[in-house]
Amino acid sequence: MLGFIGRLGTTELLVILGIVIIVFGPKSIPQLSKMLGKSVKNFKKGMESTETTDEDDE
Repeated sequence: MLGFIGRLGTTELLVILGIVIIVFGPKSIPQLSKMLGKSVKNFKKGMESTETTDEDDE
């Protein structure tokens, strides 16, 4: 489904970064990345807790 991600080159990534800066503004990007990091951390923590719950059920 997301096989196209492997084909992104440097130019495409720079264009995407430029669009993100234009849309969100340079001041809010650190806040967005911090929120994204927290979301990933919480997701991983939730996945670990469901794995231990699944093991306890067996």
